Amino acid sequence: MYLGAYNACLHDKPLGEALDIIAGLGLTSAEINSGGFLPPVHLPIEALRSSEDARQEYLGEFSSRGLTLTALNCNGNPLHPDPQVPHAKDLIESIEIAGLLGVRRVVTMSGTPGVDAGSSQPAWNPLPWWSPFLDVRDFQWGAAIPFWKDIQARAADADVKVAIEMHPGNIVFNPSTMHRLAEEVGATHIGAEMDPSHLFWQGIDPVLAIADLGDLVYNAAAKDTRINDAAKVNGVLDDRFTRIAEGEPGYLHLGGGTTLSGWPTNPSWDFVAVGRGHDTAYWTEFLRALHKVDPDMPVNIEHEDQELDQMEGLRFAANTLIEAEKAL
Repeated sequence: MYLGAYNACLHDKPLGEALDIIAGLGLTSAEINSGGFLPPVHLPIEALRSSEDARQEYLGEFSSRGLTLTALNCNGNPLHPDPQVPHAKDLIESIEIAGLLGVRRVVTMSGTPGVDAGSSQPAWNPLPWWSPFLDVRDFQWGAAIPFWKDIQARAADADVKVAIEMHPGNIVFNPSTMHRLAEEVGATHIGAEMDPSHLFWQGIDPVLAIADLGDLVYNAAAKDTRINDAAKVNGVLDDRFTRIAEGEPGYLHLGGGTTLSGWPTNPSWDFVAVGRGHDTAYWTEFLRALHKVDPDMPVNIEHEDQELDQMEGLRFAANTLIEAEKAL
């Protein structure tokens, strides 16, 4: 399998230095951000679009270090009702650039529209137990399907697989909604990115989710989740997030005038480095399930452990994954 890392946590370093770090951890894969919530710091889009020489030189940065560029990552909300939010454009551009580079995967999110045609903000609607929520669900899927049919056509033309991270806050957040999108658009080039971290806190077993989705799984992230004791009181749907002002620690611009929210104090769950929420034996089962779908599946570390710095988190996760693979 390809074990690697997503470059977002290394955006403070030049591309070459970031790739040296990834290769130095004994990894063989890299996933590079191409827009969406984060800017494409390590992806010179205009140069890559205009020059085959530039594309070959860029790919050489990876191959010279024993790395394969396995995916571009354009996570964002491509269904945002505000046309000033550029995530849909970024996704379309990412598919184009991936095709030109010969990179066969683009990771993204399914997105979330507003509640009706007059909305200016997205709204997540995961539990439509009451008929007005069913109305919202129907409107949102009605808005999503034409967009994703267009993405399916673009991805097929470019021979690029679009892997959707099943992320709460989006219309696709679990296997059943992933199946629905794939069926509604007649997907041949749209499937799932298996990021277990967002499944863990929903109470979903990622190994069972992989078995359920099967060939729809195109790519995987390596990110763990620790369920804390606070979940016994507040549950996992914990809304105690806060605003972070520009200039304050943790401020992060996410495109279109939006920002990352502040994490709750004493949260119900935390994202942690691979192995800090589930042991190595679990990660062996995770890799084994992915291997059954595709023996060449890329599994790229996404470091978001706030208790470890970038190098501690990457090193801990890489060591766990490498040990887990040895037990396959």
